[in-house]
Amino acid sequence: MDDSKVLAERFEANRAHLRAVAYRMLGSVSEADDAVQEAWLRLSRSDTSGVDNLAGWLTTVVARVCLDMLRSRQSRREEPLGVQESVPTTDGDNGIDPEHEALLADSVGLALLVVLDTLAPAERLAFVLHDLFAVPFEEIAPILGRSSTAARQLASRARRRVQGADTDSGGDASRQRQVVEAFLAAARGGDFAALLELLDPDVMLRADGAAVLSGAMREVQGAEAVAGTFSGRARAAKAALIDGAAGLVWSVGGRPQVVFSFTITDGKIVQIEMVADPDHLAQLELADLEDPGG
Repeated sequence: MDDSKVLAERFEANRAHLRAVAYRMLGSVSEADDAVQEAWLRLSRSDTSGVDNLAGWLTTVVARVCLDMLRSRQSRREEPLGVQESVPTTDGDNGIDPEHEALLADSVGLALLVVLDTLAPAERLAFVLHDLFAVPFEEIAPILGRSSTAARQLASRARRRVQGADTDSGGDASRQRQVVEAFLAAARGGDFAALLELLDPDVMLRADGAAVLSGAMREVQGAEAVAGTFSGRARAAKAALIDGAAGLVWSVGGRPQVVFSFTITDGKIVQIEMVADPDHLAQLELADLEDPGG
């Protein structure tokens, strides 16, 4: 089999993922397909013999293409393409699978796309890649031409807007703290039922590379699985503010070893991010909260 055919097959194996990334970035199936096609053209013109992680390389390329498209859209002062355009009514003659497009739209949700359309291009990219696809900030930063800290701040700002919480919204911050503290108490006490009450049915727990090397699973999905991961544990963790948002920190000798950040929507935990990378931890702004466990 010649090299070009192997490369094409490897690209096709990643197409669905790339399309999902592009769709969440752009909110338009036609534009997402254009971005994916551009990624293929760049791949076919590039020497990737030294690329160990082709999926990561392609994700970066698609992200750059989408960022350019978003900036171009903004500079022309165009209204972002609506969700109604993202699920075409055409048949399969154009190579479009209407059922797949409907699944794409359902997986993102109208409400999320509407909020994403209000974000600046850099905010949208940082949030989509990190929060939806678990791309590390160290990989996002070069795409934006900014530092990892700046990329993290962009994602944090976008996250607050997606959650419907302004930075100065005391009510939302208070509610988030209550949920996190209740989660910590239930975890320590091994109260499985209480944990389930706090978790969204489709909650996702994601761990960074350092946490995985320490024995954590990279991803755990579903309320029961996540509750089982925490039930009876987290005894050494403490409630803390992580970049201004309520979360949990496990420290040894006064030095943070693992941080758990939470994404909370409508009083339910929809995502928990476990961060153990020392460089990442050093960039976080941490402040102790009163320990609910006394």
